[in-house]
Amino acid sequence: MRQIVLDTETTGLEPSQGHRIIEIGCVELINRRPTGNHYHQYLQPDREIDPGAQQVHGISNEFLADKPRFEEVVDDLLEYLRGAELIIHNAPFDLGFLRHELGLAGHPLDILDKDCLVTDTLVMARQLHPAQKNNLDALCRRYEIDNSQRQLHGALLDAEILAEVYLVMTGGQRQLLLDDEDADGVQVNSLRRLPADRPRLKVIPASPEELRCHQQRLADIDKISADGCLWLRLEASAPEDA
Repeated sequence: MRQIVLDTETTGLEPSQGHRIIEIGCVELINRRPTGNHYHQYLQPDREIDPGAQQVHGISNEFLADKPRFEEVVDDLLEYLRGAELIIHNAPFDLGFLRHELGLAGHPLDILDKDCLVTDTLVMARQLHPAQKNNLDALCRRYEIDNSQRQLHGALLDAEILAEVYLVMTGGQRQLLLDDEDADGVQVNSLRRLPADRPRLKVIPASPEELRCHQQRLADIDKISADGCLWLRLEASAPEDA
């Protein structure tokens, strides 16, 4: 399962007013695990950046003066995105700009719609947390994800943060480790012998209310996940006496 967490920065809010993409950041996940195969590109927009937009992302026209234009990188970008599920926060905004840029570069506007599945994490967050703030900063606070480096918006940084938010929001671990590796990839001895005379472990069964909450959580995951909830499928296929 290949997923691309994608974010853009732009010269303003409306492509219909001639605003352009100036930064694209993408993080690749394979089977819900970051691969390190990022895509990051600054772009020359051939127009001035709105002052309000520059206050958000801090990118200046002077910085972009020697950067490539979208039409120069579009083939590499499309190849990178091809066949992936795109994970985007407020997808209509980023997709609207991408379609605009694709049209200007002579590509079909719907090429991404044909090649990729799109998941909007803002829609997911609103379903999970109705009547609450669901921007990226609010989600980081809710899920206790460190975004202290996010003084300004940046496409790659925001994509990296969104990848963490998405994995937690969909019930997965932020970091998947091999059985015999620690967080730094160092081999560790996973075999630990317990003393023979240790006291017997106390087993505390889940209460009816806890079981109800568990089933509701699985149902929520099943509703928002593209492939459904694996745990529910395992439960359904398990023998009754298991």
